[in-house]
Amino acid sequence: MQSPKSVGVARLRSVQATLERLYGRPRNTRHEDALEQLIGTILSQNTSDVNSARSYESLRQVYPSWKALLNAPRREVATAIRMGGLAELKAERILAALRKVHEETGGFDLDFLADLPVEEARAWLTSIPGVGPKTAAIVLLFALRRPAFPVDTHIHRVTRRLGLIGPKVSRERAHALLEALVNPRDYYPFHLNLIRHGRETCRARRPACGRCALLRLCAHPQLTAPHRRASPNP
Repeated sequence: MQSPKSVGVARLRSVQATLERLYGRPRNTRHEDALEQLIGTILSQNTSDVNSARSYESLRQVYPSWKALLNAPRREVATAIRMGGLAELKAERILAALRKVHEETGGFDLDFLADLPVEEARAWLTSIPGVGPKTAAIVLLFALRRPAFPVDTHIHRVTRRLGLIGPKVSRERAHALLEALVNPRDYYPFHLNLIRHGRETCRARRPACGRCALLRLCAHPQLTAPHRRASPNP
């Protein structure tokens, strides 16, 4: 008889294999500065990719150097990023992040985090006000290429529906659970494929269950029997 853990691993592998057949296996070819990634991720909180990109571009136009931004009044920073929403809060978080980086490094370089154990680097990042598990994991994975698994709203929704995490598991708790379940070499492609599937098929409202290749693996209670019978094998 299979243990619950082995069943979970088997389900995970089936999900990964199916998503890679659908979307391929993305490779991390990005070369982003870690501080730029941190500030950009703060700006992306609770807004669209388009608005966060515009906010970042506006911020760097007004403050072309981190030093200039560090010494800027919070209200002026908020004005520069207004189109991204929650401008006052994000301005406060950005300035807090810059202060911490500058106070502890004497500059504006986060590359030292690449040499720390992952959990120490994560703890350092999450000690910044407003930097939670997702933001820290994004900086670690995308900019520093460290083994971390960011969980956004799409990944949280899809993995709960698939039964990879429990139905009541919070997004914060999901980071640790999925990092323990997924092989670190698969963090990057699985992260991107889950997000793509969440956006294109397993949407929050009216998920396209009838054409979902993962339907037979899905534990979502709202799925109907006709959908399951009509679904393709994963």
